[in-house]
Amino acid sequence: MTTPSATVLVVDDEAKLRALVRDYLERDGYTVQEASEGRHALDLARAMLPDLVILDLGLPGLPGEEVARLLRKTSDIPIVVLTARASENEMGLRLGADDYVVKPFSPRELVARVEAVLRRYRGPRGEAEETAVSYGDGRLRINAERREVHADGQPAELTRTEFDLLAALASRPGRAWTRMELVGRVQGHTFEAYERTIDVHVKNLRRKLGDTPPSHVVVTVSGVGYKLGLNKDA
Repeated sequence: MTTPSATVLVVDDEAKLRALVRDYLERDGYTVQEASEGRHALDLARAMLPDLVILDLGLPGLPGEEVARLLRKTSDIPIVVLTARASENEMGLRLGADDYVVKPFSPRELVARVEAVLRRYRGPRGEAEETAVSYGDGRLRINAERREVHADGQPAELTRTEFDLLAALASRPGRAWTRMELVGRVQGHTFEAYERTIDVHVKNLRRKLGDTPPSHVVVTVSGVGYKLGLNKDA
């Protein structure tokens, strides 16, 4: 079910596409605002503080990549990027996007992605631990309640997706997770085309944790996926 009164900002230079997306979102109870170019999108996002932004990377004028970068400098608002080519997905995720959809796409699929991202962003955290949990003799500390991570004593600024990925791995240290299992934990739904983008998130996560090769925090399990290579401290 749609999050009550959730507002979505749809940013795309194609009027027909914006109208189609608006129609499907409004059917599910969302409030929708539109922008056709980047600077207007930034002004709207700052003024109205939407719950989520659907952002086309191929915008005229100010590129979608720059819009995402500027949004991320001042806000952790969820972003779902629209890309013309699957090869652009890494760019969007590297900029801190929470999900991506390749054109042409099913409007129902896009709505499902929006719902999944909002569930993760606004979902209950009743099971989260109030105190930080450490791993590897204090090398890694995760505070699930505050959604804060420290690596080697330094704060790591993670996106929601990166944090959820690390939290999933840390929930069972040493357990090998398949990419599809991690998609389910991170995205809230399983989507085969998204499976390989887990590799992009892991790459970004390792960089932010200072986890240089050979990786000891997030370890690649050949033929399977990934695991947390640190034990939970007593």
